[in-house]
Amino acid sequence: MKSFKPDLPAKLLQTLAPWRNAPAWHIAFSGGLDSTVLLHLLATLAKTDNLPPLSALHVHHGLQAAADAWPAHCQAVCDALGAPLRVIRVQVQQGASLERAAREARYQAFAEVTGAGELLITGQHRDDQAETLLFRLLRGAGVRGLAAMPAQRPLAGGYLVRPLLTVSRADLEAYAREQDLTWIEDPSNADPRFSRNYLRHHIFPQLAKRWPQAVSTMARSAEHLSEAQGLLDELAQMDLLAASRPSAFPWLELPSLALEPLAALSEARQRNALMHWLTPLTSLPDSEHWAGWSTLRDAREDAQPLWRLADGELHRCAGQIWWLPASWSEFSDAAVNWSHPQNPLQLPGNGQLHFSGSAPEGPLSIRYRHGGEIMELPGRGRRDLKRLLNESAIPGFIRGRLPLLYRGQQLLAVANLPGLATGGGTGWQLHWIPPTCDQGLS
Repeated sequence: MKSFKPDLPAKLLQTLAPWRNAPAWHIAFSGGLDSTVLLHLLATLAKTDNLPPLSALHVHHGLQAAADAWPAHCQAVCDALGAPLRVIRVQVQQGASLERAAREARYQAFAEVTGAGELLITGQHRDDQAETLLFRLLRGAGVRGLAAMPAQRPLAGGYLVRPLLTVSRADLEAYAREQDLTWIEDPSNADPRFSRNYLRHHIFPQLAKRWPQAVSTMARSAEHLSEAQGLLDELAQMDLLAASRPSAFPWLELPSLALEPLAALSEARQRNALMHWLTPLTSLPDSEHWAGWSTLRDAREDAQPLWRLADGELHRCAGQIWWLPASWSEFSDAAVNWSHPQNPLQLPGNGQLHFSGSAPEGPLSIRYRHGGEIMELPGRGRRDLKRLLNESAIPGFIRGRLPLLYRGQQLLAVANLPGLATGGGTGWQLHWIPPTCDQGLS
């Protein structure tokens, strides 16, 4: 019988060294082999080393009857090791991929538990990494996907860390046998209908017969790809910095980039920069859908093209590209009476208005563009609002949301626009604060 490597505890401690001063370490504890070994190693090390407070988290997905007995098993293990256990029950959304839905529910639970600076430690190992690489390769993933699971990444206010990615499953099992540990065998892990199980039970055994080091070499390839992705991220940050120019409309807090610096890059660098920029904003498009970027980039100067993505739209206007989240159109364009103009006015789904200086006499109301509006300007006479907006170079996508101040049927002001937001020589100015990021606008 294979013995576990004696340097395993020291290796684990070294990997976790950067977080020795974290407020707490939480161990994701399914009760299976990997997490049982991880918990036992850390609980044993805590007896001789000064570690942050340890606790175990068990997520109960409620997907199979056998799982109802697992919290009791996990509790017994934790009691024996002197580690507190928290059982979290989640609802898994039914869909095309039960594996993905369960994973999303699990990590959402982990994020809610992980506090500022705290660690969520999981037990994925080298075999898991190789499976992830092959699984994503078969799905046509790019460098980021083929980098597989990162050894660490931000999670909520803390970090998710996978300290066993260089350790084989065989080494973990050898440790468990020598320590006489017991663990749960999830019946679903033998179901070949799940893609990872099929790879684990049917593909990898055949690979190992022909190439005994297949798992370790594939895991090493994932490390190389992770390093390559890091370089791509650095390049993207440089390119985005060059394209990050102050907007002519600083009050419009939407993510935006200057088009010219991006368009000067190679196609591959454009995609790399945009993927980096769009990742926190939306699900990224597949390879074929990237034609939408070329269409938006190459449209005529006087066009107002847009590129629809999963969670919003990318617009181009006056040499700038702007990200509009899906919530952008979710506001009411009905007229709103402003009975007390000395106080700020909350607009339904469209932020807040207020005056600087003494507000004009009423009755006042806020309306939105419907076409044909005329505005009287001192020294310029009556002017078509559409032409005035063209002069201001205001992006087309914002024009329908701009609050228009009326007194009766007279258009007095257009919020925020120089020369249009003032009351002539009367000393007041109309200010609009669009919805903030927290309200889903940007």
